[in-house]
Amino acid sequence: MKAYKAAGSFKMGRNWQRFSKELIADDEGSAREKAFSVIGSKHGTKRTNIKIKSIEEMSPDEVEDLVVRNLLEEE
Repeated sequence: MKAYKAAGSFKMGRNWQRFSKELIADDEGSAREKAFSVIGSKHGTKRTNIKIKSIEEMSPDEVEDLVVRNLLEEE
């Protein structure tokens, strides 16, 4: 598993809200799906209202999210 950072925006009411989320996934495609899932479930937003601008692989020392960091260390 690798760490990824997904960045983009989602529609919240009439406005677009920016987001940046650190995720753990097997590949970039899985990270994209996980970003849709997490943002959609947390904010009640449909996939059509989520725009992912970028997904970048991160090195383990760049990860700030403690949950993601612990999952990387377990492997």
